[in-house]
Amino acid sequence: MIKFTQVSKRYPGGYEALKNVGFEIEEGEIAFLTGHSGAGKSTLLKLIAAIERPNGGSIVVKGQNVGSLKSGALPFLRRNLGLIFQDHKLLFDRSVFDNVILPLQICGFDHRESAKRARAALDKVGLLAREKANPIALSGGEQQRLCIARAIVNRPTILLADEPTGNLDSAYADEIMSIFKSFHQVGVTLLIATHDENVLRQSDGRRLLLKHGELQP
Repeated sequence: MIKFTQVSKRYPGGYEALKNVGFEIEEGEIAFLTGHSGAGKSTLLKLIAAIERPNGGSIVVKGQNVGSLKSGALPFLRRNLGLIFQDHKLLFDRSVFDNVILPLQICGFDHRESAKRARAALDKVGLLAREKANPIALSGGEQQRLCIARAIVNRPTILLADEPTGNLDSAYADEIMSIFKSFHQVGVTLLIATHDENVLRQSDGRRLLLKHGELQP
């Protein structure tokens, strides 16, 4: 499903974010990417989504080498991916519902089908009753659930999450992890970057440890 082979990522100025990283995640697996701040976790997730491109090695996602994809092919790749990053990028001039439906509008979905999917995604994360609210009126945990709803509205087969519980108290963090586990139970492949020891203690997924850009044995 996701395969890294000797992947390196170097930024201008010579900083090496990742060094010869190799691993494979099977379809339907849940895995946790761990490591210190600056270890390369966010960079690795962005490489999977082709937001960043590697300087060396290959990244294969669902049979496609994403490092060599042309820009015109990226929307098709990302339809299979749900992306949840630390900076929520919520639109505070639009309602909760409008935030979730936007990815479907961009992809050209019929409005009736888009609305149906958006409400189903909001229901899944417990926010259907807040669909008319502005995101600024939501709590931190609710904003994170809104991000998850937006990420799953395309019904992706792979979900990538970068520190999804990082700014939440333990009760909200447990809620978020419960949502992720429900996706895993229906076959979604999950890769979650976290340094939250409480999350790791409660989860039985495989751990991938990064240290200064290198994957540890």
